[in-house]
Amino acid sequence: MSFGECQLTGTPGKYHLQTVAPGVLTIKADLPSAGWWNGDTVTSIKSGYEYCLAAEIAYRSGLTSLDLQNVSFDQLVSGKLTGFDMSLDEISITPARQQVFDFSDPYYNSYIGVLAKAGANVTAANLTGLRLGVKQGTAAQQWVQDTLKPSQEPSVYPGDSEALAAVAAGRIDAYLQDVAIELGQAKQSGGQVAVVGQYKTDQAYGILMPKGSPNLATVNQILADCKADGTLDQLTKTYLGPAFGGDPSSVPVWPLP
Repeated sequence: MSFGECQLTGTPGKYHLQTVAPGVLTIKADLPSAGWWNGDTVTSIKSGYEYCLAAEIAYRSGLTSLDLQNVSFDQLVSGKLTGFDMSLDEISITPARQQVFDFSDPYYNSYIGVLAKAGANVTAANLTGLRLGVKQGTAAQQWVQDTLKPSQEPSVYPGDSEALAAVAAGRIDAYLQDVAIELGQAKQSGGQVAVVGQYKTDQAYGILMPKGSPNLATVNQILADCKADGTLDQLTKTYLGPAFGGDPSSVPVWPLP
């Protein structure tokens, strides 16, 4: 069996998952996403860190295909969706979300980045007085509200593409979202925008599953195997490095408010 362009490394059928559709891993996510789910449309996605991690989970569980279903991020984290096995969608594990969902162990650490128009005067010192944007339902939205506390209410966008367009057009001065997402956006923008700073907030991405999922322990074991055998490191090297066009650690770290 094959999954897009992924170079699968595990042993097929070593584990077993209880899935909503026989032989299929059903995933809901806000798709696509540069470096994570590569493609122009949902049907064209054949590679990316999270796509290939999902493929690895399916492959090691003896499943034969992925069913990708596109939903907004706000819908996804609302807790109202049913009919899916899991979501890999750069979802930060937070205490509030853990009340609603089961989360796997972390598979990627990320921080909150500040995306601004190239050459704009956006600094750690003046950020709270600028026109900011956030994505609906994200951990960054909550962090801006509770911790950064800007002087004016930030604009809220349904997706990253809408926020990127707002930054490029000058409708907002900066967009706060995960560094791991913003670096991909900056590269795709052709130099229009740049990630000018980041706040180290100890965020980590986990695989989201419906509360009470029978698959939690098995998914954690597969993740542990993927860490131990170097699969996660290889996914980072293969997909995130080229998508980011830079090392996340090279983005200046701004002091926490």
